[in-house]
Amino acid sequence: MPSRSSARLAALTVAAVCSAASAAQMVVVPTPAHADSVRIHDIQGTTRISPLAAQQVADVPGVVTATRTYGSSKGFWIQDPTPDDDPATSEGVFVFTSSTPKVAVGDSVKVTGTVSEYVPGGASSGNQSVTEVTKPTITTVSTGNEVPAPAVIDEDAVPDEYAPTGDTAAAGSVNGLTLDPSAYALDYYESLEGMNVQVADTRVVTATDPYSELWVTVKPWEHRNRRGGTVYGSYDSQNTGRLQIQSLGPTADFPKANVGDTLEGTTTGPLDFNQFGGYTLVASKLGTLQSGGLERETTQKQSRGELAVATYNVENLDPSDATFDQHAAAIVNNLQSPDIVSLEEIQDNNGAKDDGTVDASETVKKLIDAIVAAGGPQYDWRSINPVNDQDGGEPGGNIRQVFLFNPERVSFVDRAGGDSTTAVGVTKVHGKAQLTASPGRIDPTNAAWKSSRKPLAGEFVFRGKTVFVIANHLNSKGGDQGLTAQYQPPVRSSEIQRHAQATEVNAFVKNILDVQKNANVIALGDMNDFEFSETAKILEGDGELWSAIKSLPRSERYTYDYQGNEQVLDQILISSAIRRGCDFAYDSVHINSEFNDQISDHDPQILRFRP
Repeated sequence: MPSRSSARLAALTVAAVCSAASAAQMVVVPTPAHADSVRIHDIQGTTRISPLAAQQVADVPGVVTATRTYGSSKGFWIQDPTPDDDPATSEGVFVFTSSTPKVAVGDSVKVTGTVSEYVPGGASSGNQSVTEVTKPTITTVSTGNEVPAPAVIDEDAVPDEYAPTGDTAAAGSVNGLTLDPSAYALDYYESLEGMNVQVADTRVVTATDPYSELWVTVKPWEHRNRRGGTVYGSYDSQNTGRLQIQSLGPTADFPKANVGDTLEGTTTGPLDFNQFGGYTLVASKLGTLQSGGLERETTQKQSRGELAVATYNVENLDPSDATFDQHAAAIVNNLQSPDIVSLEEIQDNNGAKDDGTVDASETVKKLIDAIVAAGGPQYDWRSINPVNDQDGGEPGGNIRQVFLFNPERVSFVDRAGGDSTTAVGVTKVHGKAQLTASPGRIDPTNAAWKSSRKPLAGEFVFRGKTVFVIANHLNSKGGDQGLTAQYQPPVRSSEIQRHAQATEVNAFVKNILDVQKNANVIALGDMNDFEFSETAKILEGDGELWSAIKSLPRSERYTYDYQGNEQVLDQILISSAIRRGCDFAYDSVHINSEFNDQISDHDPQILRFRP
């Protein structure tokens, strides 16, 4: 995820738009358009880009509905109390002052300035732009006026279709398309840009984050699951009721919500668009938080004859963190002390300090000690240190995958030869598959793994049966265009590398199965992609593997919660020898993703089976 800052992250982009795509060009019209011909709905127009972009306008009337006095995005919103009859034209607009505005809510003003199109995150982000008036001169006509009544956003107002297909002649941009707010959700929200809006009695679908933001849904039954979230199950069926909520007031007062909680009553404020979530209700009035009573889950304990294998992304864990006891309690209590745990995002011994340190023994030992203190087993562990600063993640952190295993229940087959740059292979010994090195890394010098984590392969034995486990942390989704991008459908550029990585993992699994058709093989970890994605299909191949989270009902398939969408990023894929026995159980153990006090942004996954 990109760095979060309250500052404006890109300069104002003033679009003199001759095409549907965003442009960054300033044109000054010497003679301003006057208020007798220009009102806010004329500035907003019927497309996402103002027909007056880069032009000067004079004496545009409106009533101040809200002021923003924090960060570098200071200014205020005005709304025309006399709207036109075109539902495609917004009646509100943001006036960017750059310093604390000298107007108050209820002031009737006239604004002279330049119409601009500001792209949060910059043009390279692919984001939609926000129509603004910049370099303003403000005249206060009167004070204490009634603020225009908010437009009500609810399930009846928001269309079920998400967005129109972008114009192919404009690289897929929707900027030049005429808004159809009765047909498309994104068009509907755009038609309210800058206006005073309201939601009522909305359910929280992404918990409050560290930046005092949360997500609600205005469609109570849209892909709802039993824990109160909204599940993301397809590229073709977007959840249109999602809306981000921020506050104009002090963030210290912002509610600490979990998924399934409710903002009771009305939440009211201007509709904005930002880099980190798109359309956002910036609340001048927040509803009252009502707890839904969500509790963290606990999985079932494995039986004596079951092997329990888990994957858990512990989010950049290093010795300076204060979360070791909590992670240990989660592993011991919520995961019931699995026999094997694949950990992702274990950092080196000094975390993000970039001094050449790559060893992570202190990090792992601190976690193992905390597990013992929490009443868990004395885990042993295996890993391979990466080459310094070659595996992506936080600079200097050198994140890697680590196997924890309970030596009282399962043994690890140590076979020398594995290191950070040597590829592990597969041989045939007495008719059975065997790794040439254990632990070992899959083709670590292949271009597919450039600046990304290399899969860690290990050979385990449980009750006399060999189990091959491959720990993965594939290329992140960073760099993909957001769901509210101006390009529809959004471009998922990160898939290119992830598909190459999935191809390498599947080929390695196929090597094992070519030697031993009935081998027990597990490929697990943070795959950074959905169970229905092309990445998952490549991993599964021609039946070499199968993503076991698909054994759950669709409403229970999620490991991560992002922008109101509960989705799958972490997976455990199993070979046919495990799947065909039908003697396995899968659990996505929800202890983090739905909670505002999460210790990781991922939920752990666990598989129990009888080899």
